[in-house]
Amino acid sequence: MTRKKKPLPILENITITDVAAEGKAIAKVDNLVVFVPYAVPGDVVDLQVRRKKHSYAEAEVIKFHKYSDKRSEPFCKHFGVCGGCKWQCLPYTEQLHYKQKQVVDNLTRIGKIELPEIMPILGSVHQ
Repeated sequence: MTRKKKPLPILENITITDVAAEGKAIAKVDNLVVFVPYAVPGDVVDLQVRRKKHSYAEAEVIKFHKYSDKRSEPFCKHFGVCGGCKWQCLPYTEQLHYKQKQVVDNLTRIGKIELPEIMPILGSVHQ
């Protein structure tokens, strides 16, 4: 006989706070880190948890209460379907900011490396 799984919760009125690797956004709910695809920092959403571990969960947006001021319209008609360019819902300047932040966080937090002052990323002329 198999064990019954507990139903995974719906988290309501959650504010997305940051961006993580692989184009996922981050929200924190009661000391639990929740990874959310296709969300932008500043979005206020309801989330359906799809997978829960001890220290983190993965969820998807089921309802947007408020869109972030940082959100932009993706320019590719295949956005959300093909799997590439997961950050298109962020303006290019914000993408650069969060990519640099991700590299610095990984080197300092995981690598325990003290870094000198870092120059901002130079963006491409062509997007």
